[in-house]
Amino acid sequence: MTEPGATVGFVPEEPAATEPADPPRTGPERAMLEGWLEYHRATLLENCAGLDDAQRKRRPVGTSLMSLHGLVRHMSDVERNWFQRCLERNPALPDIYWTEAGRDPAWEPLGGADWAADVAVWQAECAASRRTAAAHGLDDTGVGIRGGRQVECSLRWVYQHMIEEYARHNGHADLIRELVDPPAR
Repeated sequence: MTEPGATVGFVPEEPAATEPADPPRTGPERAMLEGWLEYHRATLLENCAGLDDAQRKRRPVGTSLMSLHGLVRHMSDVERNWFQRCLERNPALPDIYWTEAGRDPAWEPLGGADWAADVAVWQAECAASRRTAAAHGLDDTGVGIRGGRQVECSLRWVYQHMIEEYARHNGHADLIRELVDPPAR
């Protein structure tokens, strides 16, 4: 049980290099979904811990624009999209990093990007997502865009999609981390 006022998962100014808390293995569906989402949020930041700015911005795969810093920025927009735009039915909420041209600047060169500011934005979006989710039941629905068309989706679906999105990108983050900071052998 989390103490009142405590942050779920972690989100310190400089991320700790400790493993994220395991999600519950038994219990109510909602607690398990929330636990897995928090686990994956923490895992993303854990992959960035202990690196310098250049390492977090490095794009070590020649065929990809992805970087660890870019992944955090990207997930800020993903959090906003599914919890605020979709579930809260607020499609007019502006993008954080996406552009009108449909490009995701999270992947663009990040020379002028500020890590502390971008992590703070991501943390704020995660906090807003938690508040939004807490105000809804698992079967409450919102309207999002999927495959270029409007679709109705429940909070349950949003949780599952967010877990999938973080899990996929955490796989990318694991590989990027190994390339920018090879493990000692």
